[in-house]
Amino acid sequence: MNVESWRRYLLYILLFGAVGLLAELYLLDHDEEFRQWIPLVLLAGGAMAGSWLAARPGVAAVRTFRVLAAAWIPAGLLGVYFHFQSNVEFELELHPDSGGLELFLESLGGAMPSLAPGAMISLGLLGILVCRQHPAAR
Repeated sequence: MNVESWRRYLLYILLFGAVGLLAELYLLDHDEEFRQWIPLVLLAGGAMAGSWLAARPGVAAVRTFRVLAAAWIPAGLLGVYFHFQSNVEFELELHPDSGGLELFLESLGGAMPSLAPGAMISLGLLGILVCRQHPAAR
């Protein structure tokens, strides 16, 4: 199998993951405040740009998809921070005297899935890999 076949399969896997993650966030009502819209907008835009790249590869499609996929990485990092911070606040309300490692571990496993936004980081890295030395970008 050649590199371009692998690139296409990776793009399909990425699109499957992005649409699945977008659907999950939608079903979880992840739209109650402005910062919750960040992953929804970026995933929808990236899924559309990825579909464009799959259907009609060209310089504009590669560049657009690359920018959106790269934006998923800081958005995922922000999501990890926001989820973790929400869990810390919740844990401190329940147990005001907790701190240190105990608070850290409890916050990782709190009501908000602290590491779930890491899926967006992984998809963003995969998107950058798909665009690396893409023949349509030349």
